[in-house]
Amino acid sequence: MYSKIPMPQFKWESEDMKYSICFFPLIGLLIGAIMSVFYFVMHYIELPAETVIPLILVVIPIILTGGIHLDGFMDVSDALSSYQTREKKLEILKDPHIGAFAVIRVMVLAALFFAGLELIMYYAGSGISEIVVLGLGLCLSRCLSGISVVSFKCAKNEGTLYTFAEGSDKKRCLSILIKEAGVVMIAMIVIGRFTGAAAVLAALFTFLYYHVRSENEFGGITGDVAGWFVCICETCMVLVIGAMAYFYRWL
Repeated sequence: MYSKIPMPQFKWESEDMKYSICFFPLIGLLIGAIMSVFYFVMHYIELPAETVIPLILVVIPIILTGGIHLDGFMDVSDALSSYQTREKKLEILKDPHIGAFAVIRVMVLAALFFAGLELIMYYAGSGISEIVVLGLGLCLSRCLSGISVVSFKCAKNEGTLYTFAEGSDKKRCLSILIKEAGVVMIAMIVIGRFTGAAAVLAALFTFLYYHVRSENEFGGITGDVAGWFVCICETCMVLVIGAMAYFYRWL
């Protein structure tokens, strides 16, 4: 349900939700793999369009997820920009309409993601290891999002996230997701070294910010807030990876 990849459809039962969140990171891993393969092929054939490649890399996750996380990012942007009470912000999250601030912030988010990819393209040499680290980062962001689902307080006693959170075996899912996150972080550091370590730190700091901000603004998390986190986490990682590529240029 977190991607547009065609899959067999069935009716969700409580037993099906017990460990389903543990498989959420696999979607990020698949998206990262597709982005890495695309980048490798385009680099191998020496495609001269250096702007086209980053633009396509920006679009690939949106196509494969159907924009579900971006939808949450836009809803939360409107809610945060309202500066209303907590109850009013939660109402805004349910509003199907979008406001001006959602449009502004999503354009800024896309521009920053594109800028990070451009830095990688220009300053990282082949850039293949950096793109692989970013691909693994898409998996890490979903590991952390899954951890929040089974460990953070829910802002509402309704909604898809609440249903999955309450239907899951929280203790076992938390253990599995932490192990998954650990494996991914180690892989990012081994492949990217200092760049991978910097991306991991960016993800962890973003996760901490997500926890504090969601508690202060909404009294917990919702599906939209979790999607907001995934978007911010991935954008921070690509910016850090791009910044590291630029930094290494001067060494």
